[in-house]
Amino acid sequence: MSKTCIIYWSGTGNTAAMADAVFEGAKGAGGDVSLFNVSEISASEAASYDVLVLGCPAMGAEVLEECEFEPFFTELEKNISGKRIALFGSYGWGDGEWMREWKKRVIDAGASLIGDEGLIINETPDNSGLEKCRELGKTAAAK
Repeated sequence: MSKTCIIYWSGTGNTAAMADAVFEGAKGAGGDVSLFNVSEISASEAASYDVLVLGCPAMGAEVLEECEFEPFFTELEKNISGKRIALFGSYGWGDGEWMREWKKRVIDAGASLIGDEGLIINETPDNSGLEKCRELGKTAAAK
């Protein structure tokens, strides 16, 4: 089974709740899975995992969080070719532009996106949203 790493940034706790649910789903599927806040892992350490599940909310004008997550992802982006990657995050406004741009960056870097789209949830995830997160974790850890 692949080694899966879930890495997230959260400002309000919404994306952290999503990350916890993704982790639950991956563990429930029997996955070899680790969970990190982006400040707890380097891009080079993250690149050693087979599957990456990355979570970041929309910030500002629908961009990745700029102080920690964007620099981390920019460094990681150089080393994701051939990897399986899933994306998730919360948002409070907009239409998901940050996720579409992030998805494009992942594909352009040569990675394989798990699912057709990243998982986005408006504001605080409800029970249905948390279940979608668990399903994402199960799917990511399954192969």
